[in-house]
Amino acid sequence: MSDTHILHSPAAGGPAAADDSRFIVREPHHPENGTLLGFWIYLMSDCLIFACLFAVYGVQGRAYAGGPTGADLFDLPLVALNTAMLLCSSITYGFAMLESQRGRVRGTQAWLIVTGLFGLVFLGLELYEFHHLIEHGAGPWRSAFLSSFFTLVGTHGLHVTFGIVWLVTLLFQLGRHGLIPENRRRLMCLSMFWHFLDVVWIGVFTFVYLMGVLP
Repeated sequence: MSDTHILHSPAAGGPAAADDSRFIVREPHHPENGTLLGFWIYLMSDCLIFACLFAVYGVQGRAYAGGPTGADLFDLPLVALNTAMLLCSSITYGFAMLESQRGRVRGTQAWLIVTGLFGLVFLGLELYEFHHLIEHGAGPWRSAFLSSFFTLVGTHGLHVTFGIVWLVTLLFQLGRHGLIPENRRRLMCLSMFWHFLDVVWIGVFTFVYLMGVLP
């Protein structure tokens, strides 16, 4: 039975309320684990987006239109370094979660900063790769292969950018309010998002770059 009480207005002839509210809800406004469930649903929708982009690349990945191929363009050592940056950021975020479980705000913030720096290095190397390709005439307009490549890798990079903005916002929230339950919940949601981006990038590295250099 709902724990909601209805107060009759004076115009209806009922007792007057102490204020103008007609409904008083005594239950918690935030359902338990509601945010985590909603965030899992969001991640599943993101999975569908990346699945579509992988499918498009799978179809168009060999449509070179007489232009350069992945073997001609991809710099595997650079991409491997970029992959290492993102994987290291996942490890440092794990350290941030451990510090938060111990109740150490400063330690949590320190590891989040390290995570953000790894993410910025990753984005910097990705932008350098894009600039290098476009400078050599291999922009997204050159072929269907390059269009699907830029769309897939660029969408992932955009997600990493949003993750860094979220991380910076969370740093300020931790500094102001500490490890309150709301901030712990936000840390958990960002953790799921960040590790999800790592998993997607492993798929990109394998499916796009490693298979792309094969003859």
